[in-house]
Amino acid sequence: MTGPSRFGIVRLVSSRRDKQVRPAPTCTIALDAMGGDHGPEVVVAAALRFQADNPQVALILVGNEDRINEHLGSASRERIRIHPATQEVAMDESPSKALRGKKDSSMRVAIDLVKDGVADGCVSAGNTGALMATARFVLKMLPNVDRPAIITAVPSVHGHTHMLDLGANVDCTAEHLFQFAVMGSELVSAVDGIARPRVALLNIGQEEIKGNEQVKQAHELLSHSGLNYIGYVEGDGIFLGDLDLVVSDGFVGNVALKCSEGVAKFVRHSLTSQFKRTWFTRLAGLAAMPILKSFRRTMDPRRYNGASLLGLRGIVIKSHGGADVLAFENAIYIAEKEIHADIPRRISEQVGLHLGSEQYRETA
Repeated sequence: MTGPSRFGIVRLVSSRRDKQVRPAPTCTIALDAMGGDHGPEVVVAAALRFQADNPQVALILVGNEDRINEHLGSASRERIRIHPATQEVAMDESPSKALRGKKDSSMRVAIDLVKDGVADGCVSAGNTGALMATARFVLKMLPNVDRPAIITAVPSVHGHTHMLDLGANVDCTAEHLFQFAVMGSELVSAVDGIARPRVALLNIGQEEIKGNEQVKQAHELLSHSGLNYIGYVEGDGIFLGDLDLVVSDGFVGNVALKCSEGVAKFVRHSLTSQFKRTWFTRLAGLAAMPILKSFRRTMDPRRYNGASLLGLRGIVIKSHGGADVLAFENAIYIAEKEIHADIPRRISEQVGLHLGSEQYRETA
């Protein structure tokens, strides 16, 4: 029985289940069962799928007990338990309202379980702003980290490329971008097994004269750091597979990500329309079906679902609000991998080393 890489669910399921007494769980993950567009309908099903292949991981479903039990039915609960929460955070609710008025929400309780050491990490498909505000308030920031950042991966020619920040910080200083680069580089190193990830700053050109003042200053800081910094990258370079991490502020990063998602939808729609035009194009479509299926799998957003909130004193994974069962399951896999990699500790150590280096003090 084998789990997946960070991205893409690989399911090699044993035909026989171990009937013996299981050892203690390797980790515990709290799931916000009420978050997202579909709530417990998706979260419970994803939890059961994940548990079937990962009985060594304990899961806590946080939310309305009656609704969760309705979807659990008669399923085995050996490593799944329910932790009640009486409130829910709406997808359009303001972060401040959720933080002040929803202290018993499924989102808040799941994060509280991480803070209290009951869970090693949590996953939520809920309101991004509320999740970020609540996680930052409850878990606090790591030492020497000013702001949290959202990181995920996108498909590229040679697999995938990580991007951050994706919307947590609209305005950033050069020092913030530098911290993002350090945090992202350590995450990529841990989850992808790359000793020295290639790091680039997203910019409007590759020439050193291009970019705003913040990007130029961040370029100077990174050029004198111990990171494997390769310079500027333009938007098209994100997907060419020549780098491992792209760093930007949250405004630019979010726009770039949403544009790429829109282009992917446009390509899929255009291909479908073209292959349906005539009987000849329909035959061509049938002949090309294996290639099209492979392409669709490569571009399938479910394989990349699960964005990490970096810089916190705990592991929090944001699932897409509209995630289906497979997508949410992938987010649980990401949480498990980051827990075993001890991401917060690794980030804390690396940020401290880089900010304390002589090169950084001289350049900053």
